[in-house]
Amino acid sequence: MNKSVEQNNLLKGVNLYLVGMMGTGKTTVGRVLATKLGYKFVDTDEIITQVTQQSISEVFATSGESAFRQIETQVLARVCAYTHLAIATGGGIVLRRENWSYLHHGLIVWLDAPIELLYTRLNTDETRPLLQAGDLRTQLETLLQQRQPLYSQADLRVNVNLEETPEQLATRILAAIPQVLKKGETPTTQL
Repeated sequence: MNKSVEQNNLLKGVNLYLVGMMGTGKTTVGRVLATKLGYKFVDTDEIITQVTQQSISEVFATSGESAFRQIETQVLARVCAYTHLAIATGGGIVLRRENWSYLHHGLIVWLDAPIELLYTRLNTDETRPLLQAGDLRTQLETLLQQRQPLYSQADLRVNVNLEETPEQLATRILAAIPQVLKKGETPTTQL
């Protein structure tokens, strides 16, 4: 069977959700995965900016984090009604319990990157509202410590490293999916 046909049937239309800290590459890798799977790509943060007609930073500044999280949940609820999607989520989407009921409609992949890699990628990024006050490394460590137990509930954990291209990372994820899906089970697997 043609490899692209195999990949198109790999998830049988089930959505693939990418979770993880900001800076792990969810959007970039998500686009590659969508192409390889024959899926459409969706970024929940991009939808939020379209719906609100504001940047994420502006939503945080004008409405606050709680309002942002509510909008994020509404977007996720709508997105999960569709199939054949690779979805990059915001780093904090795992914080609300009700979001997990939506995420569990698909396969959840946690992109896990070390703090040093996140620091390198986000050091000059001034668009992240949760990273604007205080020491960046300390803020990243605090957020990761808070979110790591939630991220660990994903079906598949994939360690991200600096040397790997998004294409290589996507290929590793696709290779691991059959192990996660075998026998209809969804155990947590680590790559």
